[in-house]
Amino acid sequence: MSPTHGTFSETNSAEVVSARHAACTNPRLAEVMSALIRHLHDFAKEVHLSQDEWGLAVDFLTRTGQICSGQRQEFILLSDVLGVSMLVDAINNRRPEGATENTVFGPFHVADAPERQMGDNICLDGKGESCLFEGRVLDLEGQPIQGATVDVWSDNADGFYDVQQLGIQPPGNNRGVFVTGADGRYAFIGIKPVSYPIPDDGPVGQMLAQLGRHPYRPAHMHYLVTAPGFQRLVTHTFVGGDSYLTSDAVFGVKASLVAPYTRLHDQPTQWHAPFDFVLAPL
Repeated sequence: MSPTHGTFSETNSAEVVSARHAACTNPRLAEVMSALIRHLHDFAKEVHLSQDEWGLAVDFLTRTGQICSGQRQEFILLSDVLGVSMLVDAINNRRPEGATENTVFGPFHVADAPERQMGDNICLDGKGESCLFEGRVLDLEGQPIQGATVDVWSDNADGFYDVQQLGIQPPGNNRGVFVTGADGRYAFIGIKPVSYPIPDDGPVGQMLAQLGRHPYRPAHMHYLVTAPGFQRLVTHTFVGGDSYLTSDAVFGVKASLVAPYTRLHDQPTQWHAPFDFVLAPL
């Protein structure tokens, strides 16, 4: 008897289930589903999964879906804290040596951030320690890229993004889009970012607590850098010395993205954070 019509058993469970997809006309879907079934069944066998444990898992996934809304995506949060988001990002953003590394996009980017003049202050609520962010957008040969769009965003001094505090923070607070000139330079004034917890009042936060894990992300500034003829770069610069650098709740830290934040004295800003971005060609 073929596996397609075979009798299900503990030994051949994955093979029997996958064989039922023989009529699937989408080769990639068949490949992905067969691998998912194989690994899921192997997992259940390896840990001798009990019916109560599987029921708990189904309840967890149900509650994860129920808390999702237009403003909150708990499943993305689950993917983040399990390291899956960073793994998928790494697989899909392999770059040549010398190019700036990618990291997770995060849920707080907005598509219509205001375009600002080079050197503008993006902090609109007056909170936090001021910081000058500047550097260049370069190609792999070290040549400046003209016309690169540098889209930036960060939390405020209280650890919240503007979209988390509608009506409290000014719209567009700690956000801005800058376009480089012939020298490839960008510059803006923001605040030194602060570390903050991911939303931990739902099922994912409960899971982290049960695992003895904290929900914090180290302080960082977000960047989305694009230019014609070059790969899209989604990245952060992290504040050197942050206590959560080695335990980021979403595994987003890469050593090459830890930036120097230098304390300034008798200067217009309290901090200086230089960082050059190197784009890989398409």
